[in-house]
Amino acid sequence: MKKYRKPYRVKKKKSIFRNRFFWLGILILIVFIGLFYFLVFSSFFQIKEIKISGNQKIQTQALQNLIQEQIVNKLLSFSSKSIFLADFPKIKAKISETFPQIAQTNFKREFPDTLTAKVEERKPTAVFNQEDLYFFLDKEGIIFENTLAGGQLIKIKKAVKAKELKLGDVVLEKELLSSILEIEPKLENNLKIPIEEVLVVSDERINLKTSEGWEIYLNPRGDIEWQLTKLRVDLEEEIPQERRKDLEHIELRFGNFAPYKYRD
Repeated sequence: MKKYRKPYRVKKKKSIFRNRFFWLGILILIVFIGLFYFLVFSSFFQIKEIKISGNQKIQTQALQNLIQEQIVNKLLSFSSKSIFLADFPKIKAKISETFPQIAQTNFKREFPDTLTAKVEERKPTAVFNQEDLYFFLDKEGIIFENTLAGGQLIKIKKAVKAKELKLGDVVLEKELLSSILEIEPKLENNLKIPIEEVLVVSDERINLKTSEGWEIYLNPRGDIEWQLTKLRVDLEEEIPQERRKDLEHIELRFGNFAPYKYRD
């Protein structure tokens, strides 16, 4: 019995232009490009005003000029100052590099075309000295401004000198500086011992030079209250007032004793 094969038919491919998903994709792409252009390049969202607040020493115009430079973004051969493209971490880093006096900057977008920047300037807590250079030192241990040797702030220097100093450098650990700033008023207010200068010898030794010319050797990482108690006992019971001018130093770092030495 003879078998017949079903004729093979070539199925015509449907044109892509007749595919509704193709046109839907084109429509979505057009909407996306239009939205992108509107958000990035339209004048409506271009930054036109930069408001600065919180600054006292840094000039407003100088900050505005720097931010103006940083908000320009290059996309292919086009430039944009879109408020959506403002890179705050990048701008903050540039501000810190250019103005070491500024501790922090907080940005806020005010749509459609305004940036606000609230800055916090560093406050001096001490003066750091290296050779004939003097710098204001903030609570984080950062030097941020040149100053003169005079003033009421406590002066601090290190036994081991840095090779080169530049504004914005961390020259003291925050915890060490905090201990020094805690000790200094206790000595002056409670024991009536003004401190002229602090020499940081190591993490476990600072030499505090008194206005009377003698020094106190203290461990800033140790029990501060106990060390100051030993100092009080020495000054009240062991060392006559008339002999204070002959003191070289009092050692407070070790044990239950506070040995002292007179000048030869």
